[in-house]
Amino acid sequence: MTKKTSHDSDVSFIASLAELLRDNDLTELQVKRDYGENDSLNVRVSRQTQTVVQAAAAPVAAAPAAAAAPAAVEAATDPAAHPGVVPSPMVGTIYMAAEPGAAAFVAVGTTVAEGDTILIIEAMKTMNHIPAPKAGTIKRILVEDGGAVEYGAPLVIIE
Repeated sequence: MTKKTSHDSDVSFIASLAELLRDNDLTELQVKRDYGENDSLNVRVSRQTQTVVQAAAAPVAAAPAAAAAPAAVEAATDPAAHPGVVPSPMVGTIYMAAEPGAAAFVAVGTTVAEGDTILIIEAMKTMNHIPAPKAGTIKRILVEDGGAVEYGAPLVIIE
């Protein structure tokens, strides 16, 4: 009979990892503690970072100063809270096209049907086509081609 023991220090250990993540401006930390045979703690602490500069750079540079304020407010809002956001179903590398040099699956303004491939996420040497969960128009692309993505991170916004 194997009995799992609780380790009261684990809660403070995890809190310390979260603090370490924040204080050192890290995006992910993974630690495994072995307490004995069949008794271990495997912790992965991560946080999302937003590239607000990228999202706000194009509208602000091309728009007059009066129009820059709404773009800055839009960039500052959390895209993950948008009702049309498509979250990443896995951790991996983003590819916006089927192969290097090919046209991207979608661009801002592209109309997609439910089930259309919007991008590919490579995970463990497997290319996973990510389908549009609903029909609509691509309003924002929140990831870069060749960039890393975490589980649940916002990929695109479809309205």
